[in-house]
Amino acid sequence: MATITYVEHNGKEHVVDVKNGLTVMEGARDNGIPGIEADCGGACACSTCHVYVDPAWVDKLPPREDMEEDMLDFAYEPDPERSRLTCQLKVSDALDGLRVQMPEKQI
Repeated sequence: MATITYVEHNGKEHVVDVKNGLTVMEGARDNGIPGIEADCGGACACSTCHVYVDPAWVDKLPPREDMEEDMLDFAYEPDPERSRLTCQLKVSDALDGLRVQMPEKQI
């Protein structure tokens, strides 16, 4: 299990425990965290679970695969370094302490 902090665009923080094997997106969805819409349900077919990863975590995450890179082109104001799709981040003990911030909106 990993404790993940989801930060809304307005700065409000939600700290939740997410079970290993779920995705960071599923952790947000299952805990009612606003700001992650996940319209495609985690199929990496939209960009509505886009977040900015805390700079301290950028190099600790697995690299983006091509499909995620392609979908991030459709995200609202993607950051070339920090943007990730939460449906592509599988939770494990290694993610304990992860912080992600939602963009102003999802498109």
